[in-house]
Amino acid sequence: MAEAARLTARAAIALAVDAFTEHAPPPAGPSAAPDGPLAWDGYGAARARAAERTGESESVVFGEAEVSGVRCAVLAFEFGFLGGSLGERAGDRLCAAYRLARERGMPLVSLVATGGSRMQEGMVALTQLQRVARASVLAREAGVPHVSVLRDPATGGGWATVGAGADVVLALPGAQVGFAGARVRPADADPAAYTAEGQLAAGHVDAVVPAGGLRTALGHWLTALARPAPAAVPPPSPPGGAGGLPESGWEAVRRARDAARPRAEAYLEAYFDRRLPLVGDRCGGTDPGMLCGIGLRDGYGVAYAAQCGTATRPAGYRTAARVIRLADRLGLPVLTLVDTPGAANDAEAERAGAGPAIAEAFAAVAAARVPVTTLVVGEGGSGGALALAAPGNTWATRDSYFSVIAPEAAAAILKRPPEQVPHTAEQLRLRPQDLVELGVVRGVV
Repeated sequence: MAEAARLTARAAIALAVDAFTEHAPPPAGPSAAPDGPLAWDGYGAARARAAERTGESESVVFGEAEVSGVRCAVLAFEFGFLGGSLGERAGDRLCAAYRLARERGMPLVSLVATGGSRMQEGMVALTQLQRVARASVLAREAGVPHVSVLRDPATGGGWATVGAGADVVLALPGAQVGFAGARVRPADADPAAYTAEGQLAAGHVDAVVPAGGLRTALGHWLTALARPAPAAVPPPSPPGGAGGLPESGWEAVRRARDAARPRAEAYLEAYFDRRLPLVGDRCGGTDPGMLCGIGLRDGYGVAYAAQCGTATRPAGYRTAARVIRLADRLGLPVLTLVDTPGAANDAEAERAGAGPAIAEAFAAVAAARVPVTTLVVGEGGSGGALALAAPGNTWATRDSYFSVIAPEAAAAILKRPPEQVPHTAEQLRLRPQDLVELGVVRGVV
């Protein structure tokens, strides 16, 4: 926990951004009474000791700064001030930071280190979470990107609103992250579940970033989120070129299944100058067969969701939908790469909601107001592939096919013997050139 532990708010700000200018806090409300809104005996004295010890007047500091030339609003929790807890005055500052970002059209960076809501202010403290949630919604509606950095600890309502409510969630190595703080967890709880690394594995954190690389990472993210590419992006070219068109449907299927052909990773590496991964569906699931994130191309941000040739899991579709919705809100064009034999159809996938997850991906593409470009780079297996395809702007490579169903499955449904599979593939008209003639794809790349 060495990198995440015991950073003050000022130290975290210095680590993350350039040229920070603090803003004055809003006028104090009822919690400014000597012992707060509940008249909790000794609360005023505890607050005074915290102020003397930390040099801060509250548990939140906010203002504006610059990272890699991008102006941003910044808020940082001071854990040394009553455990970075949220009271009414902390809520005032959090809302002021969101408002600053919204009114000036700047991204928001939050540096979270909190133990939760302040007991000495009771329900007045807890209702600050509603205020923060409203401020977050207003910022989202205004198209403000929010990148959160989880320090140690990031727990309770601060994690469940400011941290988990961000568009991009980064964490310092070893940080405690979880809704339950260390003193209120079940005695037999797995401690790994409450770490930055555990939350990354569960799909709730996008990256664990070493402290020394935090400012650089934030610079990349703010540039990508705040500078969307100005138009629809072209489909990628196949890495290393491509051969001729397949002569038969079965040849198209065999070429798409060839282990030697380029995969999504190769296309993305060639297409982007830098990739910034977005991980997980925020429901506890990840799918390594779906690569999602924001890529920098010629200095501009482009969202991407790419299948990697495996059967796509429900978490993969939900992650892709999350990224496409984020891109739509921020005005980022989207690139999707289609390559899957189909959606995962095992019992676990059904229990995880395969149908609803695919529906979510279809809906995200259909609702997108930003341009979506799709390239079929391998197998286009039924609805599990079509869910990521852009209507009217889908392209195909020479090493791909797209079919209503795999030819083997089609032959089985039609009660044909295995030797009839190649003929069935021909009847399905699944070759790239067939798809162009049918109007399913715009052209062959």
